[in-house]
Amino acid sequence: MKDYYKILGISKTASVEEIKKAYRKLAHEYHPDKGGDEAKFKEISEAYQVLSDKEKRTQYDQFGRVFEGNMPGGAGQGGFGFEGMNFGDFWQNFEGQAGMNFDFGDIFEDFFGFSRPGQKAKKSKKKGNDISVDLEMNLEDILKDQKKKIKIKKWVGCSRCQGSGAEPGSKVKECFTCRGTGTVQEIRKIFLGNIVRQVVCPQCKGEGTIPEKFCNVCGGEGRTKQEETIEIFIPKGVDANQVVKISGKGDSGRRGGQNGDLYIRILVKPHKIFKRKGDNVYLRVLIPLTTAVLGGEIAVPTPEGGEIVLKIPSGTESGKILRISKKGIPHFSGYGVGDMFIELEINVPKNLTKKQKELLEKLKEEGV
Repeated sequence: MKDYYKILGISKTASVEEIKKAYRKLAHEYHPDKGGDEAKFKEISEAYQVLSDKEKRTQYDQFGRVFEGNMPGGAGQGGFGFEGMNFGDFWQNFEGQAGMNFDFGDIFEDFFGFSRPGQKAKKSKKKGNDISVDLEMNLEDILKDQKKKIKIKKWVGCSRCQGSGAEPGSKVKECFTCRGTGTVQEIRKIFLGNIVRQVVCPQCKGEGTIPEKFCNVCGGEGRTKQEETIEIFIPKGVDANQVVKISGKGDSGRRGGQNGDLYIRILVKPHKIFKRKGDNVYLRVLIPLTTAVLGGEIAVPTPEGGEIVLKIPSGTESGKILRISKKGIPHFSGYGVGDMFIELEINVPKNLTKKQKELLEKLKEEGV
């Protein structure tokens, strides 16, 4: 006996929505038109057809089978056949089943790219493409808000036709190929049988209209490729690989379509002495042996470029870490600042003078 729940990868208590979601995912993966396994797809479809129907699911849960012999394709007893099937009949057979409370139109349009018979695609202006660029910054740059100017080559609205694609003075008429619908029908044969597929009209690109005379500058595109300088705002505290979105600064859409968006990916250059971890910065500092033993003061650099005087307590061991509050990176949210952590490393002298060696020998004699 086939385990339909296992086939769909769901539990026996799964809701109708969970069954539908699992079916969508697996059908995308195994559909033959997308290079998938036809036998596996049939098995997935069989499981879905049974478990999505309340009565059939009840029978299956109780008896491990469905007592029905008039299923599409003559599968019978829980089978699910597609061979030789007309897509229009397929739709009527399934939507006529009792307890079906889902929309096959959504499923098939999402999976296979065709619309339900008689359904017209909606005309819409195609949005321009989004643009992604990388912006390299120094660690010092992210300590405060920045305004940067970048140059990008992108589609911009045509100044001559104002994005319509039509030569000024000429009219925009209904597309002769699709009669203004924006789509044309395509009959296609797959293993299910013959289906009618709604595809974007190749003449008007789905808009339903076409200029009588194309613009002399953009050739009917409604946009042209140009280099544009864009000023962008980078908030302080931004981290490496963080993305800043600028709405409407991507490519202009074709023939007056909505602009895409611009995405700026921040790349922070490695610093020579500082390492960043979140909003904190880390620094390793060498201190003289005498300072470690007796204590003293040293000058320590900060990310801003200045210095602070740091007191070293006597008897400091190598590896000791000191924390300086609010000398790190500003929080990206705008509230607070990270800290700076300083790891002290004792600089053991290697080339000693004769006098230094004599002094150390005396200290040795004293048990130091």
